[in-house]
Amino acid sequence: MTLAFRRLIAVLSFLLLAGQTPAQPINNDPLKPEPKPYKVLSSGKQFTVKSAKTISHVMVWTASGDRIVEQKNIQQSSFSFTIPVKGSYYFLMVGMGNGKIYTEKIGVRD
Repeated sequence: MTLAFRRLIAVLSFLLLAGQTPAQPINNDPLKPEPKPYKVLSSGKQFTVKSAKTISHVMVWTASGDRIVEQKNIQQSSFSFTIPVKGSYYFLMVGMGNGKIYTEKIGVRD
């Protein structure tokens, strides 16, 4: 009888603990990137970075690492630029007025 009682207690304990544990882990990942405070609009090789916050600086690199656009002290909520070289994708860095820097890969369709 004690063995059956112990098994019953073990099963009930397991069910109680399993009921309190979430089915999927809660994601408190500090490495999860926050949403970008800007949008990149494009038309061919013409790009516009728009934001509700102040944009401080913008840089664009080719896939081979050549810097093709660099603009500092923008201090506006919108910045437009044209990519002067041929390529299918580039890397964009946007610096915001609050000091945060965001990077992303952008593509161009010919």
